Amino acid sequence: MIISASRRTDVPAWYGGWLLQRLRQGEALVSNPFRPRRITRLRFSPQTVEALVLWTKHPEPMLSLLPEIDRLGYRYYFTYTLTPYGPEWEPGFPAVERRIACFQALSRRLGPSRVDWRYDPVILTADRGTGWHLEQFERLCRQLAPYTTRCIFSFFDSYRHLGKRFAPPDEEQMFEIAAGFAAIAREHRLPLYTCAEPSDLSRWGIAHAACIDPQKIAELCGGRKISYKKDAGQRPACGCAPSVDIGSYDTCPGGCVYCYGTRSRIRAQQRFAAHDPGCPLLEGPPPDGAEITVRQAEAAFLKAAVENFTGEQEQIGGGK
Repeated sequence: MIISASRRTDVPAWYGGWLLQRLRQGEALVSNPFRPRRITRLRFSPQTVEALVLWTKHPEPMLSLLPEIDRLGYRYYFTYTLTPYGPEWEPGFPAVERRIACFQALSRRLGPSRVDWRYDPVILTADRGTGWHLEQFERLCRQLAPYTTRCIFSFFDSYRHLGKRFAPPDEEQMFEIAAGFAAIAREHRLPLYTCAEPSDLSRWGIAHAACIDPQKIAELCGGRKISYKKDAGQRPACGCAPSVDIGSYDTCPGGCVYCYGTRSRIRAQQRFAAHDPGCPLLEGPPPDGAEITVRQAEAAFLKAAVENFTGEQEQIGGGK
């Protein structure tokens, strides 16, 4: 089993203590995002979890917890989103330069292969056009390329709760960005991938990524052969292996204006303020009438494939 923490919220930035408690106890409660009263009690151990995939914009609060996670015996890597938008669009997170320094420190501790860089999403506006993104991408590449083994990017997708503030780019804009990013990445010898993008950008040497990557996880497991089928719960162009996401929507107080996982920042801030790290369910005690079923984790290398956790397709998601 692979545990994802989390496509739905930034666990390392805000809930690292809660995650450590779950790992200590070998148990978490996870609500179905579409049926909140359906809850799974997930039981696991370092022997039954191939890897933790830690999605974050700001892992600094969690750095002091990593030695204990190592002692517990869990394998993990980070998929680290670092974009140049600043406090206007990412008000709850530190300045970009501080997060660059954290990226570099994390890479020095874990090694470049365990810290993937995400430039995600690419949002084009009147004052942040193609030229601006190319300039910013080159600046970040210069500082991050020595500390990672790949960059994964994707373009903005519209969600109903975001209204019409941003619009997805057209094909011409996507191709212009792709060509420019590819040239910069080549200069810095950084492999470039897209996340869940249906467009074929291979003419510029850009491949489709699996952010939850079977090959990377096999390497973490000492080269042990692991067989996965594609995660049916993600979008068609997503190449990720199946995982169990233990996060919850509307719990990240970071306030990124483009976030698909937070419909209400006020609600997210309230949930964060009321959060109890000792509660097995991230968003708080299970609601009255909750149906709780038990799932015992089983290591994927003991099976031919991993079955998808919820059986429900996540209509929003993809780590963007």
